[in-house]
Amino acid sequence: MFTVKKFASLAAACAAALFAQGACAADGLFDSASLEFGSNPQQRMVRVAVQNDWDQRWFAHKGYHLSGYWETNVALWRLSAYQNVPGRKKNLAVIGFTPVFRIQSDSKLGLYGELGVGVNLFSKLYKNEDKELATAFQFGDHVGVGYTTAKWDFGLKFQHYSNASIKRPNAGANWLIAKAAYRF
Repeated sequence: MFTVKKFASLAAACAAALFAQGACAADGLFDSASLEFGSNPQQRMVRVAVQNDWDQRWFAHKGYHLSGYWETNVALWRLSAYQNVPGRKKNLAVIGFTPVFRIQSDSKLGLYGELGVGVNLFSKLYKNEDKELATAFQFGDHVGVGYTTAKWDFGLKFQHYSNASIKRPNAGANWLIAKAAYRF
């Protein structure tokens, strides 16, 4: 399995890519980057991500359409009761890839709603506060709302991680996440 040190190196590489935004955006690798913070009663999370807009318009109706984007992310989770021991802290790294569908205005400004289902790889098996995920491979799905301006995207989403019962136990992990993204 991957170690937290390897994921930290990957996160540092992603952060460096975020600061090299001009070159990457010009090459079409991605057109926005985000920083996200998540929380639930058992743990905290910080995540950096890059996105690439699909530039598609499906089902256009009354000034709105369905579109979407690809997202690649790296996250660090801070568990508060690792292996069900209260107070035992543990860091867990996660790398993910998610296609996201978004209903938005034709101008791509203002309110939006989105839904995504992606794949994730954990650095260690998740076991925290009597919840356990038996595989390092997990699906991550989310539903969210937000508001976009010409350069910024602010959102709030509910995210659920689960292995879809590929292997038990599969208690799942749920998050409330705040997102701020900058478009290049």
